[in-house]
Amino acid sequence: MAKEKPAKQEVGKAATKGGKDKAKKGKMRKFFREVSSEMKKVSWPNKKELVNYTGVVIAFIAIVAVIVGVIDFFLGKLLGLIIG
Repeated sequence: MAKEKPAKQEVGKAATKGGKDKAKKGKMRKFFREVSSEMKKVSWPNKKELVNYTGVVIAFIAIVAVIVGVIDFFLGKLLGLIIG
């Protein structure tokens, strides 16, 4: 004997949508409250640290750019010798 599944009760879309919207808004509100709370706990750098870290990043990027440029130049010359 096969078991019969109980018939699903149909609820209007308007009735379920209103509940979901409120739940979403509540979750979003909670999320942003928690984000705000966590942002207050962050240890932000002062101006001197920020300038120092920025200089380090710019110097590192310049060094990597030079290295990549040199490698690109020599690989281009090598490829020119192989092809031409």
